[in-house]
Amino acid sequence: MIKGLHHNAYRCRDSEETRKFYEEFLGLPLVHTLRIDETKTGRKTGPGVLHTFYQLDDGSCLAFFEAPGMPFAFKEQHDFDLHIALEVSPEHLDQMFAKGKKEGREVRGVSDHHFIRSIYFRDPNGYVIELTAKVPGRESTMDPTKNRARDMLNDWQDNKSKTAKAA
Repeated sequence: MIKGLHHNAYRCRDSEETRKFYEEFLGLPLVHTLRIDETKTGRKTGPGVLHTFYQLDDGSCLAFFEAPGMPFAFKEQHDFDLHIALEVSPEHLDQMFAKGKKEGREVRGVSDHHFIRSIYFRDPNGYVIELTAKVPGRESTMDPTKNRARDMLNDWQDNKSKTAKAA
């Protein structure tokens, strides 16, 4: 049985630049660093790889690989392609919005999704970081026994080819 998320891992351009964003700006502590010169299966990693871990309050982590010897196409991700959403309190959401503005960061939002409110930043690697706060009283939005999630997915599957042909 899956107990929870241990970590999600992404590539990064520069480990120190990434650390400044995740630790100093977002407040996620750097809890582990692992240098990898050879994989467990014996593959050499060229000049080496650095794997860093930043911990969330629940113990899970966001992790990054800096792999200078391995080509990777960094791009500014579109929200629909990839974004990392992190839950914060409503008060912290407002504080981070103000902090981002004060530091001159690009901050999008506050977006009201009715069950959550969100703001968006871009990290140094081009990833979209969403900070989101739950809206009290809207907990049933994430309850599949009340929200018809499966019915909506089935309807989407049944109708998406019709919608694509019409466009």
